[in-house]
Amino acid sequence: MEYELFYWPTIQGRGEFVRLALEEAGAAYVDVARKRNGTAAMMAVLEAETTPSFAPPFLKAGQLTIGQTANILMFLGARHGLAPRAEAGRLWAHQLQLTIADLVSEVHDTHHPIGTTLYYDEQKKEAKRRAKDFIAHRIPKYFNYFEGVLGARGFMLGSRLSTVDLSIFQVMEGLRYAFPNAMLRLEPHYPALVALHAKVALRPNIAAYLASKRRIPFNENGIFRRYPELDPA
Repeated sequence: MEYELFYWPTIQGRGEFVRLALEEAGAAYVDVARKRNGTAAMMAVLEAETTPSFAPPFLKAGQLTIGQTANILMFLGARHGLAPRAEAGRLWAHQLQLTIADLVSEVHDTHHPIGTTLYYDEQKKEAKRRAKDFIAHRIPKYFNYFEGVLGARGFMLGSRLSTVDLSIFQVMEGLRYAFPNAMLRLEPHYPALVALHAKVALRPNIAAYLASKRRIPFNENGIFRRYPELDPA
């Protein structure tokens, strides 16, 4: 089966968590909006669905259309050996994935704390205050939790890689881009997460993807944005 992934063509955003799972699985997929007239095609599909997603990303797999990043990853994890077989394990993976989604939302709110309809420059004062709190309190809170879950195990769920590990990798990549100074200070306190990030980066399919043109560079239109004033040395 060739999957169709629908997400914005110029940013990593939430769609990148799905791309990483597809790439690790070696699954055939089309990144629809990156094709000619792809964004229009994506919006047409979104409007035509009988069970539409609220927003991209969404994935078409045969007759199925699945929206919401964590929901897509639960589906792909079960299909491609990136999630436990037992129900309890799959629910635990989904729970972790939803916690990652909470963190990603908080990252977004560091540069858009007032509203998404306002430009960053219209809320810089509030963004500085939000980012300061995020760096001081929220990153450590999430990282303490994930470091505790990972512990001395090889991966977040045990001995095998899952979609959760791929998502932790992406979160760390994004935070290193957006808050490099803060991450330099914080990472020594989280050796297990740092080691996991390095391990995921070396997986053959992921390494090939990261080196390819399929990997969209981070930029200041996505979730992880580098504004030096939000990340003082």
